[in-house]
Order: sequence, then C-alpha cells, then structure tokens
Amino acid sequence: MSEVPVLEAKGICKYFGGLKAVEAVDMKIMKGDIFGIIGPNGAGKTTFFNMCTGVYAPTKGEIFLQGENITRMSPDKIARKKMARTFQNLQLFKFMTVLDNVKIGCHIQTKSNIADAILHTKRYKRDEKYAVEKSLEILESIGLADYKDTMAGNLAYGMQRKVEIARALALDPVILLLDEPAAGMNPNETASLMEFIKMLNSKGYTIAVIEHDMKFIMNSCNRILVLNFGQKLCEGTPDEIKANKEVQEAYFGKGIVAGEAVKVNG
Repeated sequence: MSEVPVLEAKGICKYFGGLKAVEAVDMKIMKGDIFGIIGPNGAGKTTFFNMCTGVYAPTKGEIFLQGENITRMSPDKIARKKMARTFQNLQLFKFMTVLDNVKIGCHIQTKSNIADAILHTKRYKRDEKYAVEKSLEILESIGLADYKDTMAGNLAYGMQRKVEIARALALDPVILLLDEPAAGMNPNETASLMEFIKMLNSKGYTIAVIEHDMKFIMNSCNRILVLNFGQKLCEGTPDEIKANKEVQEAYFGKGIVAGEAVKVNG
C-alpha cells in the first residue's frame, strides 16, 4: 500500500467573481518533504495556502490532511489536527518575551478558560506548567533557548521570524506551512533561515514554503510546485524545475542559465 501524503490537494479551484485565482491545482506533500511553492505575484500561492489552512473554502476540489478530508473545516479545527502556519507579515507580540510568545502557541493544547486564569485553579496551573515546559523544550531543541527572556521586539528581524516559527512548532505540527518567511531579510538572514528550516526538517518536520527567493527555494526544497496565473505549471525536483522550458519562459525568463538560481522581484 502506497504512503498517504501528509497534505494533498485534488483539483482545487478558487474563484472570486469572474477571477480564477486558483484553477484545478493538484499537489501531494509527503512526510519528510521540504516542499516549495513558487510563482510570480498574483500566481495564487497565498490563496492556495489559505484554502489548505481553512481560511478560504475552495470553489471546487478537495484538501486532505493525512488522508482525512478537511476541505470545509474551520482554521482552528485544522490547527487542532496539527497543521501549523506562519504568515507573510510578522505576527509576534513584540512587548512579550520569546518564551511567552511560544507559550501562546501551546493554547490549542490546553483546557483552561478565563475563570481558571483569574482564580489560578489547578487546571490553570497544570496548563501553565505544560506550556512553559513545552515552550522551553522547543526553544532548546532549535537553539533559541538563550533568547527565552528577551523581548521579541528587541531581536533582529531574522531572529523574530525564527521565534514565529518556534511558536508554530508548539502545535506539534504534522506539517508546517511558511508563507514567504524570507521576505524583507538581508542575504545573511536568508541564509541563516534556510539552514534553520533544513535543521527543522532533519528533526522530522514536514515543511511547505512559499517564497520569491529562488536561491532559497532551489537550495532548500526537495520538491517544488510552480504556479502561474493560478494554474499548476509543473511539479518536480529543483533540477527538473530549472530544466523545464515552460517554467523558464513563464517565470524565469532568461534568468536561469546553466543552473544558476536568480532572485525574482516581487
């Protein structure tokens, strides 16, 4: 019996009035992949992510998480099924410590309510202990423990991105979706983030990433899906993508020559 994909899209479409933002896209992400999704601005990448995570319901088609149909589930229900996601814009609490930011990611696993928090009930104390221990364990495992007491807003931008990813890891995700994690980074920060993502993958995390930075995608992903005007142009290994004539014409232009990766504006 063949392995069940961690995340699978079958014939996914999203129409906004007359605009076909995504049209008949198929995708399979297997356990252990670093899966890249690329395409020019307006190609439908974030819309596609939004359907996978329940922000949008597809107009047509189906989404499966570990073989379970999640097509019309709400984002919080999908999160409880252990799909974690970061966004293009940083969503950290800058006046809270790194540890407190990661603890927020643990809330979906806890049972306390506002009354528990006010009264400091046993349940609240148990949940708080769990959140602290879990968050410290995550920070330790990914090399960020030294920053646990630092205010998130005092960190360099590249480090803030890593903290945001650490918070997503609090879900114990079966798949981690990163929406343009390298946006706004300088080359050193981008290179550091790329190594960070590879390290997470080596620890067993399956990762899907949308990026404009071709060097980032080509050097970190084992499989890549190319979207253009909402449609799937092709899917394959970095070498297959670079060699694909349609991709070169539609996306890279004359940018990739002899296997060189280029950064596309946007």
